[in-house]
Amino acid sequence: MSDRLSVLKTYKLYVGGKFPRSESGRVYEVTDAKGKWLANAPLSSRKDARDAVVAARKAFGGWSGATAYNRGQILYRIAEMLEGRRDQYVAEVADAEGLSKSKAAAQVDAAIDRWVWYAGWTDKIAQVVGGGNPVAGPFFNLSSPEPTGVVAVLAPQESSFLGLVSVVAPVIATGNTAVVIASEKSPLPALSLGEVLATSDLPGGVVNVLSGRTAEIATPLASHQDVNAIDLAGADETLAKELEIAAADNLKRVLRPQPVDDADWSATPGIDRMTAFLETKTVWHPTGALGASGSSY
Repeated sequence: MSDRLSVLKTYKLYVGGKFPRSESGRVYEVTDAKGKWLANAPLSSRKDARDAVVAARKAFGGWSGATAYNRGQILYRIAEMLEGRRDQYVAEVADAEGLSKSKAAAQVDAAIDRWVWYAGWTDKIAQVVGGGNPVAGPFFNLSSPEPTGVVAVLAPQESSFLGLVSVVAPVIATGNTAVVIASEKSPLPALSLGEVLATSDLPGGVVNVLSGRTAEIATPLASHQDVNAIDLAGADETLAKELEIAAADNLKRVLRPQPVDDADWSATPGIDRMTAFLETKTVWHPTGALGASGSSY
């Protein structure tokens, strides 16, 4: 028999590209589907939420200003790294959701494929939702999508990894930055994702991952004046209503929870979660006087 002690993993938050413990110093027990202790996760405070918003805002300029092609490369790199750590995530998802290894593997594979799917959309979404508009007069009229800004994301409670990826990837694919509240009862896959993001060329602060009581963290984010939008995927009906009211104070974009069961997270997601956090900028530009030939050039 081995006489060595196991080295238990200490899970931390992921904020601004770093791994801080919660400012409060608090933790809470995370258990598997059978009630067996898995780990202690950080119990984030309001201060942690504010720090995450500061980090996300600081990263927004560089990330939104990067080329769509470059963002796609980085998202694809995340998928590459997840593929290399596939066994780790299969084990974590199986424990978190009480799934068999084969079902957990299917969830992880679908999550990796989801990153690749959104990586391919980064330089195509503008062609789908933007373009030239026909107008009467000597003008070019062009509409193009731009990211909304800092988005608070309440990750789904039941789908700890595939659901998480399904709500985070579209936010950052379009140039937004994110403050993510992990599943309250199954936060470990989300906290581990921070380790991949930190070494995947994704600039620090583009994605910030918090764990703890969803309502406790989401409330200050919903009323935060520097948060531009909020995705309520992980909120129940009562909490969603409260957060929507709080979000109205600074006219945040709000994506209310959709009736999605676990199986549906693996379905082709469409572009709705990308367009939910895009603004449309329309530019008018004079073409000049039309000559006899009908051309201004």
